[in-house]
Amino acid sequence: MIRFLFKGLLRDRNRSLLPILVVTAGVTLTVFLHCYITGVLGDMIEFSANYTSGHVKVMTRAYAENKNQLPNDLALIEVNDLVSNLQEDYPTMDFVQRINFGGLLDAPDEFGETKKQGVVAGIAVDLISENSKEIDRLNIRNSIKRGRLPEKLNEVLISDEFAKKLEVDIGGSVTLITSTMYGGMSIQNFVVSGTIEFGVQMMDRSGMIADISGIQNALDMEDACGELLGFLDMKNYDDIPAQNVENTFNEKYTDPNDEFSPVMTRLKNDSIMAGYFDYVDSFVGIIVTIFIMAMSIVLWNTGLIGGLRRYGEIGVRLAIGEEKGHIYRSMIYEAILIGIVGSFLGTLVGLGFSFWLQEVGIDVGDIMKNSKMMMPGVFRANITAPAYYIGFIPGLFSVTLGTMLSGIGIYKRKTASLFKELET
Repeated sequence: MIRFLFKGLLRDRNRSLLPILVVTAGVTLTVFLHCYITGVLGDMIEFSANYTSGHVKVMTRAYAENKNQLPNDLALIEVNDLVSNLQEDYPTMDFVQRINFGGLLDAPDEFGETKKQGVVAGIAVDLISENSKEIDRLNIRNSIKRGRLPEKLNEVLISDEFAKKLEVDIGGSVTLITSTMYGGMSIQNFVVSGTIEFGVQMMDRSGMIADISGIQNALDMEDACGELLGFLDMKNYDDIPAQNVENTFNEKYTDPNDEFSPVMTRLKNDSIMAGYFDYVDSFVGIIVTIFIMAMSIVLWNTGLIGGLRRYGEIGVRLAIGEEKGHIYRSMIYEAILIGIVGSFLGTLVGLGFSFWLQEVGIDVGDIMKNSKMMMPGVFRANITAPAYYIGFIPGLFSVTLGTMLSGIGIYKRKTASLFKELET
């Protein structure tokens, strides 16, 4: 029966071509929209992970309890050994050291006296190592407003707005006044190699990026850091493998009786990101559901109109003795077959467009000049497991439902009335 119906669809293009094209187009849009929304919102999560949270984050238990205060006196020690152990335990992951610090930044005049001062909020990352991924991860290279990247331990980047406030030029000297890991005062000179535009008001007002080795020297934090950020070997954050890493690490390294023992937390458990994950899931679900409902109405009408236009054919089939039930079932089978073929083709086309957008992306860097570091400069799609079947919801069920509703008229109308439509 299915083989017979399939041959009929192939031979009678007037009956099958347009419905299949409509279903294919609707499913393509559904799949592509799902991948696009998931990708864009996922990129925002990735940017937050790259800048502040990582996919997983390692801190001391005491630091984790007071992490909003960024207490470097509770920092991790013997970090190099810990990183080596983590690379052995999780060889596919990348672990990087970060130090968040604050203090007073002093800009001297030509006589070495204080000209301008300002409160600074800084972050120390690996800027000068040969194999470091931090520059690309934080999009620093594309965010430089003036000057160049640091090449020495004593070179730093400060926000362009902050540099103008301090009246510091490229190559000028600034002095960081802060406290060390052990509570003592630290006064360290740095050279401004360039200015940067973060796109975040707080950071643009008083932001600073320095190489982690230079800040470790300034804060007496040799072989120590405030946080270790771990990144999974994947384009987008996946909570399941991150949770597995978190559980195995805490079982092996965390001592509940030692406040300075390391503890790991994953991105989804971060107090800031937890609500955002729920928001993303809800937003994607709402948007995709609305679009699926809209496409379902369109495809439902396609099935309904297709069934109504075949009343003349139905009249002939009834006139030659075919049972109403058999005609009704055959129409439903045809609709299911059209839905399957159209949904399959639409899913392939939608995944094709999504794959292209996932690999190439849409460059919106010129549009989002004020959000260079915290917003993605390239929007990409993300092909997830639901993308392989979500198009079948409107593509298969809506067409079938429309055909079922239109086919009810078979039982309500007389054979003579249906056959008469063939004459008109």
